[in-house]
Amino acid sequence: MNRKLLPWLGLVVRLGLAAVWLYAGATKVGDLAASGRAVHAYQVLPYDVSVVVGAVLPFVELALGVLLLLGLATRLVAGVSAALLVVFIAGIISAWSRGLAIDCGCFGTGGALPPGQTPSYLPEILRDLGFLALAGFLLIWPRTAVSVDGALTGEPVEDEDE
Repeated sequence: MNRKLLPWLGLVVRLGLAAVWLYAGATKVGDLAASGRAVHAYQVLPYDVSVVVGAVLPFVELALGVLLLLGLATRLVAGVSAALLVVFIAGIISAWSRGLAIDCGCFGTGGALPPGQTPSYLPEILRDLGFLALAGFLLIWPRTAVSVDGALTGEPVEDEDE
């Protein structure tokens, strides 16, 4: 790959992952109780812990999105994103393997599905693996064009010697 294009590809990846986190957080922040119920539907955490996780998660997602949008602490945010996505994927696999019929709650309210409705676990896992690939890209190549990271370090985005 052309090294001069890498920072611009990184920008697209960073903004794409930022959009995912911003959208995920925004769809949940208006109803934190529903977010807590969605977390509890996985039947992994006690109810009180699920409520707290459900209330905090949208703000974490929004914070990750804003930091990625700005390009601030990109590698750290990519690492936190990757860890969170692994937890999400593990949760979906766990629900699927235990025969739970739930909506993941990834982009809005989740919880138990109505009788007769089938969960879509495989597409959810594949989608999250795609998001994990974006986070992995930023872990390896965190220096992107148009970022606060670059402005703070004063480093040029591309090698002018090439």
